[in-house]
Amino acid sequence: MSTFQSTFQKTNDFNEITYGRRSVKLYDPEVKISREEMTEILAEASRAPSSINLQPWRFLVVDTAEGKEKLAPLARFNQNQVLTSSAVIGVFVDMNNIEYMEEIFGKAVELGYMPQEVKDMQLAKVMPYYKVMPESALRDVNLIDAGLVSMQLMLVARAHGYDTNPIGGYEKDQIAEAFGMDKERYQPVMLISMGKSAKEGHPSYRLPVDTITTWA
Repeated sequence: MSTFQSTFQKTNDFNEITYGRRSVKLYDPEVKISREEMTEILAEASRAPSSINLQPWRFLVVDTAEGKEKLAPLARFNQNQVLTSSAVIGVFVDMNNIEYMEEIFGKAVELGYMPQEVKDMQLAKVMPYYKVMPESALRDVNLIDAGLVSMQLMLVARAHGYDTNPIGGYEKDQIAEAFGMDKERYQPVMLISMGKSAKEGHPSYRLPVDTITTWA
């Protein structure tokens, strides 16, 4: 096991992680995830790819009783997941993520991941493009990236021995402000509840590959 991998990790079995994942609606409220381990989970999830590595995802971790009480009324019919889980992670996109472009590319040069001339070229071409990109187009790009990190987050949680449930039914127009975030800058994507299941998730049917695939 590399030094980067979590010491809390329960399995590296790809089949167990992939096929064992279920959407869990009810968790054991006695199981807590430490902030140290949650930090590792988020760091591992953030290895997901993103457009030119701009990493537009931002996380709101709700893991206190007070935070859950604030979130529960906004979660509509998903309150069980909020109140019994170890934590709920709100996944947002940062619509001002261009502010981190210099830091990301500069650190890549410092670490030897990118030549200086490539950084200079990227900044010269990409920065002006992003500055004039319509908000709807930027949101589309950011949502794709946020979807990638969200799926990776759920698989990483499974590798750590936890269960998850992606939640789309909540008051998206209220959640940022409820937790003191700028709702114009930080736009919600989904909630992901995380913890140890008290009731196993149901298996579900998947359409066959022949139905969902076109070969060319």
